[in-house]
Amino acid sequence: MKKNFILALLVILVAVASCSFTNKSFDNDDKDKFLLELISYVLEKGHYEPKEVNDSFSSNVFDDFIEVIDPTKRYFLQSDIDEFEKYRFMIDDEIRNTDITFFNVVYQRLMVRMQEAKEIYGDVLAQPFDYTIDETIEIDYDKQEFATSKKELKERWRKQLKYNTLNVFDNKIENQIADSEADLEVDAAYAFNEIPGSIDKVTTEEEAREVTKNTLDEFFDFVDDLERKDWFVQYLNTIVEEFDPHTFYFAPEEKEKFDIGMSGKFEGIGARLQKKPEGAKIVEIISGGPVWRDQSLEVGDQILKVGQEGEEPINIVGMRLEDAIKLIKGPEGTVVDLTVRKVDGTIETVSITRDVVELEESYAKSATIDAGENKYGLINLPKFYIDFEDYAERNAATDVAKELERLKEAGAEGIILDLRDNGGGSLKTVVDMAGLFIKDGPIVQVRSSGQRKEVHEDKDERIQWDGPLVILVNELSASASEILAAAMQDYKRAVIIGSKQTFGKGTVQNIFPLDDIVRGNEHGDLGAIKLTTQKFYRINGGSTQLEGVKSDIVVPDRYSYIDLGERDQQNPLGWDKITAADYKVWDGYIDFEDAVKKSKERMAKNEQIKLIEENAKWLKEQQDENVISLNYDKYVSKEEEAKKRSEKFKSLRDYDSKLSFSSLNYEKELFTQDSLLREKRDRWHKDLARDIYVEEAVNVLKDLHKNNIKKKDGELASVNKG
Repeated sequence: MKKNFILALLVILVAVASCSFTNKSFDNDDKDKFLLELISYVLEKGHYEPKEVNDSFSSNVFDDFIEVIDPTKRYFLQSDIDEFEKYRFMIDDEIRNTDITFFNVVYQRLMVRMQEAKEIYGDVLAQPFDYTIDETIEIDYDKQEFATSKKELKERWRKQLKYNTLNVFDNKIENQIADSEADLEVDAAYAFNEIPGSIDKVTTEEEAREVTKNTLDEFFDFVDDLERKDWFVQYLNTIVEEFDPHTFYFAPEEKEKFDIGMSGKFEGIGARLQKKPEGAKIVEIISGGPVWRDQSLEVGDQILKVGQEGEEPINIVGMRLEDAIKLIKGPEGTVVDLTVRKVDGTIETVSITRDVVELEESYAKSATIDAGENKYGLINLPKFYIDFEDYAERNAATDVAKELERLKEAGAEGIILDLRDNGGGSLKTVVDMAGLFIKDGPIVQVRSSGQRKEVHEDKDERIQWDGPLVILVNELSASASEILAAAMQDYKRAVIIGSKQTFGKGTVQNIFPLDDIVRGNEHGDLGAIKLTTQKFYRINGGSTQLEGVKSDIVVPDRYSYIDLGERDQQNPLGWDKITAADYKVWDGYIDFEDAVKKSKERMAKNEQIKLIEENAKWLKEQQDENVISLNYDKYVSKEEEAKKRSEKFKSLRDYDSKLSFSSLNYEKELFTQDSLLREKRDRWHKDLARDIYVEEAVNVLKDLHKNNIKKKDGELASVNKG
């Protein structure tokens, strides 16, 4: 049904657009104007809840674009904003007339102000800071007005740079004291005038300023690499995101990154790079990739030139990192020649055969849990991934099905599915995955604008896992995670443990390549738009939009008092409800409520949980602290107070659940060839042993298994669904 909807919408868009959007639309070859008209058209015709582009819309775009490009108010002057003001209520007219005057005026002024900013920070950092005077900085930039003069702007930069450098200075002083008094117990910070004479405060302050300057030099080096089109994409997305926070325009390069993120794989050499003045530095080697297999490069090596097999190499020193990466990446089986300065300073040329690189951390992984007399299984799912080109190639649902089968073979008596921090992904994988845990029935309801609802069902009567099931969620579990958690909650198939509510994203987005909508396009790759086209609803009829999924067992975490849900985003769609689907509550548990009740009683008495709650409140207090002293003594006093307070919460990381975690046999076999994978899994298992949420999930599984599972006839299906 979803595929048919996408095709239908695309047909409608193409039918009209093929007449309207050709190169004859303009007297000149202006790609920016072309994109503006095309995206405006797609938003109007395809968005679930299109907005009226009027003066109010225009005013919002005005404010939001200025905030996007100058969030800390350190570039523009108030006189610039006053000059821009004449466009406040004209942007809607510009959109209708494919006029980009507002963008051009703001962009050109920004380029001037950024060049001036380089001079400002250079001048400020050339002078020493006086940390003995009493002054403060306000770091809630929303409360600030724009500077009214260049003098005031420079003062603003001075305070910000002093704040940044003060932190570096304090760390350097602290480290030097620790080194000089290694044999002494130092349990309090020194006041500025009490810093030992053996420490050269003048030199240390100078070094701190140099660190800050280097950081800013790198930032502006990155900014200098940005082209006009990159800033225009920011402008387009300011317009696009007025419709809702999840509708988004992808420039061609960003669309490629999105596809890699969703599929978890790309074609290349398998290394992560960082731009440096002298080339591209290797900062991580991806396990299993060509570089990892060849062992010819290491972290710290710098790529200077890139050559395609048999061709003259291209010098990438000074090149934009994205452009360098384009040269390095390429189709599977092709060879790239890299001229590299090794960590030891030698220069050599290394030939690497490109291959498909899989980002292992994107995929589902599992572990067995030894809980005394019982053994359980845990599956961690970072996202609902999918290969857009070939669903059968690899996707989250089939991978979870495989892990379930392996855990069953390992003797697992209950399953924990960890969806914490899982921001969602493919809708199809959710339906297929939910079907692994129920016989059949509806999973989610979807409604398009002005259309009747569609019910997405699991029609396969086979069950991959019918034992006890717990799902872990938090405030960052969103979209597809919420669909799965909601369905399992409505069926009473799983106990949901986690935050008071999940993220609250109840909308569906589809990706539309803009090239598909245009006839005779000569503008080059136009990118794609991620468009909100539908809302999804629980099978009980309620929306997860804004409200999320409320856990059966609420456990506090560090995010408990921090605003980061859908309701805290700009321009979210509203909550509503529709009629419930026809479904039957799963009858596998004898007393579901009793297991939830016992867990709540355990949580109420747990001292670790009380400490987590206290930590969450403290983090909120820290986040709300917006006025910072730039006086060294007051600054270190505040830092010392925060350190002592945080010491109390260090025990959270020392917690030991006494549970033992192990990899499955197939992974253990891989360890003989991949020591990095072994190290990653060892670290993960140690983290799980300190995880009180996992511990409580095990306790709930014990209760469900001990008292609440009905005996079933027949064997469970061992084949994958989906």
